[in-house]
Order: sequence, then C-alpha cells, then structure tokens
Amino acid sequence: MNQQRLSRLPDLLQEMTKTGFVSGINCMVIQGGKEQCYYEAGMRDLAAQLPVTRDTIFRLYSMTKPITAAAVMFLLEEGRIDLYDPVSDYLPGFRDQKVMTDGVLVPVKRPVIIQDLLNMTSGLAYPGEGSTTEIHTDLLMDEVITNLSSPQALTTCEIMNRLGEIPLAFHPGEKWQYGMSADVLGAVIEVVSGVSFGEFLRQRIFEPLNMNDTGFYVPAAKQSRLAKAYQDIGKGLEEFHFPRLGITNDMKTPPAFESGGAGLVSTIDDYARFAQMLLHRGTFENVSLLSPQTVDFMTHAHLAPALDHYVWQWESLSGCSYANLMRIMKDPGAAISISRPGEYGWDGWMGTYMAINPVDDMVLLLMLQRTDTGTTAYTRRIRNIVFSALEYNP
Repeated sequence: MNQQRLSRLPDLLQEMTKTGFVSGINCMVIQGGKEQCYYEAGMRDLAAQLPVTRDTIFRLYSMTKPITAAAVMFLLEEGRIDLYDPVSDYLPGFRDQKVMTDGVLVPVKRPVIIQDLLNMTSGLAYPGEGSTTEIHTDLLMDEVITNLSSPQALTTCEIMNRLGEIPLAFHPGEKWQYGMSADVLGAVIEVVSGVSFGEFLRQRIFEPLNMNDTGFYVPAAKQSRLAKAYQDIGKGLEEFHFPRLGITNDMKTPPAFESGGAGLVSTIDDYARFAQMLLHRGTFENVSLLSPQTVDFMTHAHLAPALDHYVWQWESLSGCSYANLMRIMKDPGAAISISRPGEYGWDGWMGTYMAINPVDDMVLLLMLQRTDTGTTAYTRRIRNIVFSALEYNP
C-alpha cells in the first residue's frame, strides 16, 4: 500500500478528537498479511485524561454480529443445523407466530427459519415506536433492563422465547428489516451446543484465535482499559452511563443475557485476528477454524435481489446486499465511498467499524465509543484514504 497516502490518516483522526466528534479512536489497516498502519488519537477517558492505546477495550455493539454469524457457521458445517430449520424447533416461543397486517393479527405464511435470522428477513425488529413489533420489543427490553442486576435477570433463551411471542412486522422472507435476529441466533446456538453462548464463543473462536480481551464483560483487572462511552446531545461530549438493548454500560459482571447482536467487548488487535481469519477463509496463524468453503458461503450475498432495495434505504449501504449479519458490496459504482466488489463487514452503534476487502487482501478496523454513530462521514473519509492507498492492477 502507498504509505504516503496512508499517512493522511493521523491528521483526520486528530481532527475527529480535536473537534469533539469523538473522545478517542484507533485505526488499523492490514494488507497482504502485514500491518500497514496503526494510528491512535485522543482519550479513552476524558476526565482522567487516559489515552487510547492498542489494548483499549471497546464495546462492539453490532460488530458483535459477524462473530455470531461465524459461530452459526460452525454448526452449519458440522451438520448440526440446516438453514431451513424453523426457529421453533429450538425455541418454543416461535411456534404459532402471528404477523400484524393492517392492524389485524394473521398467522405467518411460513415459520421463521434460521436463514431469516442470518439475513434479517425474520420480521423481528429492534425496540422503537414505528410498529406494533417495535413497541412490544421495547417493552420486553425495558423489562430486561429493569432486572439486569437482580436475581431475576432474564437469560438469553428466556428473552428470545419471549421475543418469539411478539407479533412480527411482516411475513418471514418478504422484507428486510434490521432487528434482533442475531440475538435469537445466540439462543439457538445455546440449545444446539448445550453450553452458554459465551462459552461456545470462547471455546470455538476466542481461545483458538488468542482473543484474550474479547467477551461479554470486562473483569476487574481489565476495567481500567475499558473506554468510557460518550454521547453528544447538543452540548458536546458527555459520558453515557445507561444500559442499552439489555446490555450494561459498565460491563463489570458476567451477564445473564449474552447478546449475539450487541453484547461483546474487544480490542482492535483481538478483532483483527477474527477479521483476518475470515479474510484467510477460515485460518489464521496456522489455526484452522472454518473450512474455506464455509467462509466463502458466509461472505457472499444470499439476500434475494428483490429485497436489496430495503438495504439501500440506509445511505451507508448503497450498493450493498446483506447476508449472514454483514453488508456485502455488490455494486461499488453505487456506493458513496471508494469500495471494491465483494467487500464485506459491519459497524456498531458506538462507531466501531470493520471492512474486509478480499480482492486486495485487506482489513480496515476502527474503534471508538460515541453513541448513535455507526457509519459516519468521518468513517467514509477514512475509507477513501485507505482504499485510495491500495496499489493494484485494475
């Protein structure tokens, strides 16, 4: 890669912190099996003036999802599940589901299947106020949050069975809507494997890849490395302390609910090991986790073309399809930042970001902690610097 072009990144990261857009950020680019650059800027804790470092721990939120998808792939290639399995085979709360149509509850045309969960075509939603599904999901997650620190804290399977009883927003497979599908997959994995979702991830992904700082909570000995979360509601950055989506902000104790959609924390180096495993089609540093065929299946688009227009309604997903809990670039010419065919990845609610570019053997990672962030103009500016630094023959 062109190092002169990559050297534009530090000034942009400094701009992000000096303008108060973020408290701190780190950024890594790996290409050709080598770290091409690592940069950091700003603070993980503004009040204590503690800087962001390589070992800073970040809340991943939705960047948890690709890890959950990989966990499902283990069960798939071992023949333990089929993508057409009804979710009700594993979670009884999904039996006899209904769909809210024009204010009337009607039976589903077909059950929610595992592939619906992977592709966000399940009819499940995130909490909100836009539909009956969102409102009932909001009430359920409020109950989860109310009981987070009590002996009555709801477990992963308990919550997901309750979620299955909520009317769906649409008939499974007929639309695409971002929602709690990945959390349901965590519960399915528990039922199939016979161990907790967190234990499954530890055994199958985190320990083999030496992802020692990745998990569903941050032990006391590591709490000083956990970045503070920040929000900006018009008064500049201020600390954010509240639970979200059933996940505590302080991450101090092992949770009863291990969220497959949003619950993990990690460092940039840990996540880079996972991303390189995907990039190298299932193997990293001579450790083979998944077969190349499985990773190829995981990282190619499965969404019916007729559903892509739902994905494109998100500005940041222009030119993308969606499958296995990740965006997958189909048409770089329709994208709003420089891209390459077949690129895939995802981001998180607090701004963490992953892009894997198989054509050029490259991974881009960003870690930051600002609420309601996802993919921003700054993210795209970073992408444009990184992708323009690639030196290849078209």
